[in-house]
Amino acid sequence: MPRELDADRAWDRLLSVRTPQDAERAGLAPGPDGEWRWTEDATPEATLLTHRYLPLCLAGPRCVFAQLGQSVDGFIATRTGDAVYVTGEEDRRHLHRLRALADAVVVGAGTVVADDPRLTVRACAGDSPPRVVLDRSGRVPPDRGVFTDGAAPTLWIRGAGCGVPRPRRDGVEILDVPGDGEPFAPRRLLDALTERSLGRVLIEGGGVTVSRFLAAGVLDRLYVTVAPVILGEGIPGLRFPGPDRMGGALRAPVRRFALGEDTLLEFELRTGRAGAGLPQEQYPGAGQA
Repeated sequence: MPRELDADRAWDRLLSVRTPQDAERAGLAPGPDGEWRWTEDATPEATLLTHRYLPLCLAGPRCVFAQLGQSVDGFIATRTGDAVYVTGEEDRRHLHRLRALADAVVVGAGTVVADDPRLTVRACAGDSPPRVVLDRSGRVPPDRGVFTDGAAPTLWIRGAGCGVPRPRRDGVEILDVPGDGEPFAPRRLLDALTERSLGRVLIEGGGVTVSRFLAAGVLDRLYVTVAPVILGEGIPGLRFPGPDRMGGALRAPVRRFALGEDTLLEFELRTGRAGAGLPQEQYPGAGQA
């Protein structure tokens, strides 16, 4: 009797899917309702994994998505900066899966200074994408792991004239850009990555960086994992100038998933509706309920 397709084998197949043709070659087929399903017997875990990640796999060669894990009152770390760990193990596995589906993972200087993250794929199968560090003022020390561990290529984008020592490791490229304003605008940065064939981009953190990309209207998807903990005060997640009235809030189609005790919210911003500070041409229909 043939063995059911389990979650590990389903994930291995999803890693190769970028087009509907890829999905068919992997053993998926669209049903009358438009949902893709395995053409062989699959475990419930494999089916859930496919439902959660196949839309991202099929999102096209240029897709920008972000992930934040936060407390129920909207903080990604305590007031002292401790973020180990706001969300649980299932959310960390989810984050590693997002990395595996990206061409590049982007973080701001504050995240690298505070957390010294590895930004590699370890909790699931998949290759580690290039790491991109946005360091406008040159405040990230060159001894951080992303510059020294050799685990994945790293692109260090800095403001020109920072005077920061260069890391002594192959696989680290430094891109000095003039000025401190427009060259670091999210659209310009994404265009620069696309020119390097890095079109599927994960904006991983921190809250300031994700908020900048959200406010610029360049995110196609936003993943927010909410943990059942209350911090009271701390380092906030999403923050940008908001509307005066609820009618101006950004509303977008959302899917919900349980990740252990946490709840994952996936916002489809490509078809969302506008809120204050977000481009009207990208999010039409502000004020609709």
